[in-house]
Amino acid sequence: MNRITAKTNRILFTHSDPEAAQTAWEESSELGEPVHLDRKTGFGFKKPLYSSTRFLKSQPCSLSVRAPRHLSEHPHVPSLVHHTPLPLSRSRFSAKAQLDLTTHCNASCYHKGEDIDKEHLTEQLAFETLYADGSRTLTTVDLDDDDDIVNDIIPTPSIRKKHKAPPSPHKRMRRQIYGPDGRFNIRGDHFLLDYPFSTAVRISTGCTGVLVSQQHVLTAAHCVHDGKDYVKGARKLRVGFLIPPSTNSTKQGQTSLKKPLVRWVRVKRTRVPKGWIQGQQDVSMDYDYALLELRWAHRRPFMRLSVAPTSDDLAGKRIHFSGFDSDRPGELVYRFCPVEDESNDLIYQHCDARPGASGSGVYGRVWDNTLERWERKVIGIFSGHQWLEINGENHDYNVAVRFTPLKFAQICYWVHGNRADCSQD
Repeated sequence: MNRITAKTNRILFTHSDPEAAQTAWEESSELGEPVHLDRKTGFGFKKPLYSSTRFLKSQPCSLSVRAPRHLSEHPHVPSLVHHTPLPLSRSRFSAKAQLDLTTHCNASCYHKGEDIDKEHLTEQLAFETLYADGSRTLTTVDLDDDDDIVNDIIPTPSIRKKHKAPPSPHKRMRRQIYGPDGRFNIRGDHFLLDYPFSTAVRISTGCTGVLVSQQHVLTAAHCVHDGKDYVKGARKLRVGFLIPPSTNSTKQGQTSLKKPLVRWVRVKRTRVPKGWIQGQQDVSMDYDYALLELRWAHRRPFMRLSVAPTSDDLAGKRIHFSGFDSDRPGELVYRFCPVEDESNDLIYQHCDARPGASGSGVYGRVWDNTLERWERKVIGIFSGHQWLEINGENHDYNVAVRFTPLKFAQICYWVHGNRADCSQD
């Protein structure tokens, strides 16, 4: 596990627990004392706050309990009025699963969420429900009469960063990997079964998902639907829970060489927003998320949802996610990185990722006013890769869907089945 030692007048954070090391980095950022994190060696350093080695060893690696200095107000979460589901024809399950989603966007699509009208919003937030027997329904929604000011519902992010030039081609090892590979394999039952890594699950179509309740998993919509039809694997969709090798082995010394097994659970119901189901030619990452309801409840910890704050309101201005990247079969892979930019609907970043990581729950440490502390919360879903053309220049990003107040309200209703439990915090 993580440890702190005084060494040559520095504090050493071991990377045997990569997220704990990143926590130390974020704590130092909150206190204005940056840690230099070396991804190759796995260590980070900063000057000690105290000279006593005994005191240093006694302190846990945790975030400061201080609230951010310029915390934005929690956005208003609107109420959605759901109408009676309408029956649809049965799905043909004719689409092929696409694990590597790439889109192109220009200035008009980058800013489109800022000028959207209320009628269009309600069309996008309607949703399909796919049942285990292949039947489908369509549920339309309206905004509550009290939520009629669209600009108050989905505020434009206050941050509009200057777009950086994309990494030079010779520095790009593979698409979706930016420079040196900054991903970490998570191994051993003391990490695989520990929060937050235990919230990552496999999707039988080849993607990743994140546990958001005792019976619900969030993933990317393109993992189950291509914009026109459900993928073939969605007919008997399953969610896989990792079982560390030590729980299936009688020889302790050999467990570190074995990869975890997977226990599969059938999906009872799948929900996809109408904003995604528009035909392939109009496919947009803005609504690339889907909720899976399991046939049976699980007993693992899950991660709470949150409306995505601006990056200024994230601890360390960083995001994290763990997924099952295709180039590391059988391994759970963790990564973190700063937010580079954000539109109304998307989070732009250079977190290293490969196909298979799609659908990972993107989380950050968000200040919880009720608990008065930083809490990990899912603020988006990793979608894929996007070329963004701004002012005649192409910029290269990995992209996550950003949970606006309306998307939060929609997903929360899917999970809880009522509006009463769907207020922020």
